[in-house]
Amino acid sequence: MKRFLFGLICCMLVHSAFAQVNVIPKPTQVLTAKGAWALKAKTKIGAPADTTWAHVANMLAAQLGKATGQVPNIVKGKGDISLVVSGDASLGEEGYRLLSTPKGVTIQARTAKGAFYGVQTLLQLLPVEVFSETPVAGVKWTVPYVTIKDVPRYPYRGLMLDVCRHFMPIEFVKKYIDLIALHKQNQFHWHLTDDQGWRIEIKKYPELKTISSKRKETMKGHYRDQKFDGKPYEGFYTQDEIREVIKYAQDRFVNVIPEIEMPGHALAALAAYPQLGNNPDKIYEVGTKWGVYDDVFMPREETFKFLEDVLKEVIDLFPGKYIHIGGDECPKVQWKESRFAQDLIRKEGLKDEHGLQSYVIKRIDKFITSKGRRMIGWDEILEGGLSPNATVMSWRGIDGGIAAAKERHDVVMTPGGFCYLDHYQADPKTQPVAFGGFTDLAKSYSFEPTPEALSAEEARHILGVQGNVWTEYMKTPAYVQYMVWPRATALAEVGWTSKEGRNFEDFSKRLEIHKKRLDMLGVNYFGAPTNDKFEYVWPEKK
Repeated sequence: MKRFLFGLICCMLVHSAFAQVNVIPKPTQVLTAKGAWALKAKTKIGAPADTTWAHVANMLAAQLGKATGQVPNIVKGKGDISLVVSGDASLGEEGYRLLSTPKGVTIQARTAKGAFYGVQTLLQLLPVEVFSETPVAGVKWTVPYVTIKDVPRYPYRGLMLDVCRHFMPIEFVKKYIDLIALHKQNQFHWHLTDDQGWRIEIKKYPELKTISSKRKETMKGHYRDQKFDGKPYEGFYTQDEIREVIKYAQDRFVNVIPEIEMPGHALAALAAYPQLGNNPDKIYEVGTKWGVYDDVFMPREETFKFLEDVLKEVIDLFPGKYIHIGGDECPKVQWKESRFAQDLIRKEGLKDEHGLQSYVIKRIDKFITSKGRRMIGWDEILEGGLSPNATVMSWRGIDGGIAAAKERHDVVMTPGGFCYLDHYQADPKTQPVAFGGFTDLAKSYSFEPTPEALSAEEARHILGVQGNVWTEYMKTPAYVQYMVWPRATALAEVGWTSKEGRNFEDFSKRLEIHKKRLDMLGVNYFGAPTNDKFEYVWPEKK
């Protein structure tokens, strides 16, 4: 057997040009050989008895069954396709080895999560029709002879979705998670509360769903036009729906990070509970304009009680490590004008209103930490002094991330110029309305998450990269898909593949095949042949 494997590897080295491995993200090491292994009429998938590993095997069997019309049998131990527990520490939690030989396909991993990522690669080694939801006739179901060792560069590889500006149905959220998993990303950041809508049921505060989830109208066209559609808009997720999404994500080894905005972006909550704002007698309305409002939470004890009650329910729902508290774009106007806020600044010995924001964040951090979780927030949480346990998302460039890493805080890099997928990706004259700016596929792909300004020790605090999707101008799931992919595909490779292993020309070639997979999955990506059948908001003719 050893002699056979040695010969096969030598053959792979000699025949490395025989098979083009069009896998995204690009694997760490790939050796190819001439020839391919073919699925049998009654292919067997072998897996350990462990239920999580069996779950991975069942997911593979289900997808093969949809596309080929024959569902493979699951057996314990060895099969034609075998999932095998590996003792190789170099694979880590998420790495895998994949070997395709004349005797079958073996995926080795230390964990079921690593095996799942090996399965994603196996599916991409098969013909693109494997992603069909119905049986496809006339396809040769083969896997090229290949040996792959693959380990991700960063532990955090995320994609965010704002459902506050435009609410997205559960079925689309699940599809979003499917695409996150396909691209070997592992974090779904769910932006659930903002000025323009509160989208999560909180049982202790029922008016968050009856009042805060509704706005009287929505902006029409671009913000600069100041036009409105005059139509009521609403939507929220019940806690049962939240649990359904979390379970769906867990099945695909995706962690869901909820974001509950504070102390700014609070207008929707204040519409239901005005006593939490600067003026308890004011009639607040859920925001209808995009942008930032001056109305923020006033840091009274009553407000902290509300925020902690909300976070208790959120923590009970979401099992993951991170709880995102926003912390961004908090205007200080009302705090400057408030006698209560100014007295609190003096009482606590704070320098100014930025110090007051830090006071709020630190109290919330202490509460979240007491519940065994980690707080994460946008880079404004650095202002006034960073809370001791906080993880920073650096969105206003990379400077915030550098500052946080130098203070030995963990960082997720997500600078707007590279990672904001609401920017234009082509000439605005040819595109539906977007926020602004310009970030094309090549620019997203060019992003380097670890700045040279950091020492080796500081660089260890760069956890990874995330793409952000703000939906002011994305009214429908099709619109979201058009803006997100394939730029999110590029960011997935940035997060997984080593800096040395990345090459945009090579990525572009593999992407042409990958687009056919997205076609099979019904994804309305930028450049897809079916874009013209979807309704977008196009710039008005001047």
